[in-house]
Amino acid sequence: MQMDFRTDQRQTHSQTQTLSPRLQHAVRLLQMSSLDFGLMVRDALGKNPFLEPDEGTEDADEPVASELETLPPEEGASFEEHNAQAPNESADGGVESDRDLWLADAASGSRQASDGETSALDLTVAERSLSMHLHSQLNTMQVGERELTLAHVIVESLDEDGYLRTPLDELMDFVDFVPTVDIAELELALRRVQSLEPAGVGARSVAECLALQLHEIKCTDMRATAQTIVADHLTSLASRDIAGLSRQLGREPVFVESVCDRIRRMDPRPGWRWGSSHVAYVVPDVIVKKLRGEWRAQLNPAVVPRVRFNQVYADLFQRHRSSENAEMGAHLQEARWTMRNVEQRFSTILDVAQAIIKRQRHFLEFGPMAMKPLGLREIAEEVGIHESTVSRVTNNKYMSTPRGVFELKHFFSRAMVSSNGSACSGTAIRGLIQDMIEAESTGEPLSDAEITRQLGQQGLVVARRTVTKYRQMLRIEAVGRRRRIDA
Repeated sequence: MQMDFRTDQRQTHSQTQTLSPRLQHAVRLLQMSSLDFGLMVRDALGKNPFLEPDEGTEDADEPVASELETLPPEEGASFEEHNAQAPNESADGGVESDRDLWLADAASGSRQASDGETSALDLTVAERSLSMHLHSQLNTMQVGERELTLAHVIVESLDEDGYLRTPLDELMDFVDFVPTVDIAELELALRRVQSLEPAGVGARSVAECLALQLHEIKCTDMRATAQTIVADHLTSLASRDIAGLSRQLGREPVFVESVCDRIRRMDPRPGWRWGSSHVAYVVPDVIVKKLRGEWRAQLNPAVVPRVRFNQVYADLFQRHRSSENAEMGAHLQEARWTMRNVEQRFSTILDVAQAIIKRQRHFLEFGPMAMKPLGLREIAEEVGIHESTVSRVTNNKYMSTPRGVFELKHFFSRAMVSSNGSACSGTAIRGLIQDMIEAESTGEPLSDAEITRQLGQQGLVVARRTVTKYRQMLRIEAVGRRRRIDA
């Protein structure tokens, strides 16, 4: 019996684009924020012997060290080819000795120890937490050890807002006293903690937190009304229902409004003022200035890592390289890639930023109302890169302008066509909405529907839901919460 092993074979051709691991890594580096990228470079400095900090002074407009001129023209060039292209020859044609290379490297940079100097960390003020602040107040009280310990237990149970979220009966399990602690003792310890500064600490609810701060109101009548509002009408206070509160309390709307304003000036989270003092500031990657009548972008030297390629160590390694130094060879190749990534990253960011301000110069001159519609494709064609690259460059990158600090993505928006056929950006419409709300009457604020109608009168056809979205992006409250009673 003869079996037929023939099968139907077809040959198909397809094109697929794959990124090498090295290129994928470069793409991830381009998308990083400057903080993350700086941490990555500093980590490479600590691990790679062919990289060193660049301690020299450089021009602010040229913050990236031009160390790539000494590198081989192709990434795949071998060490032997590199040695043939750039041998270590002296002026008279002789080869430099290893000692000369070491001495030259020592003279090129200053590496003086600073053991005798005071570190900046030694001058940093230690942070004072909420618990430390409360414990220090308790330690000055003339109370018994048992009462003091219970108060310390309550302080340690407060959250970062200064609230006691744990029921008092559960705290009894944390204290092993003889005789056993009862609820009355814990209530007394809690009242002792609530008497400390800041006012409102140790509360178990927002109403209790506000009630603990009512003693700061000097007027007896206002304090009594505020106590009633906090105890029984907290929902009306949150919704700013002044008319409803006036009817329920039987008081004049003007008086009720003044009492509500006084309550809103209280601190609903008293523990925050004793939290961490660290503030996450936005450090711009690009600084925009007007030079000789033209807007120009330049890199912020503060975000550019000060790193350089140590050519002396590279030459020494190449001279004594052997098959046993594969790990050092990998470090050398990684150092070259790091320098290329640093230069390519900031060169691309600068090119994209310059292309953006070229198209949005009217925004720099006149503000948000003059923002033009802009797409990624326009910038990609201007710079000569792919749209996806522009998207990565503008992610988590910031630009400092005379109008403020903005993320690069802020300058991109789709075109919205007006009734006369002209294009308008969403940023310009948001600026117009903000101007309308700022000019509205406090007694008759504009609803989203009314804003939509007024925009239509100006030739801008915008849906009401779009107006609502833009208002929320501007962090402006709804019409009901903006309503005020005219005094």
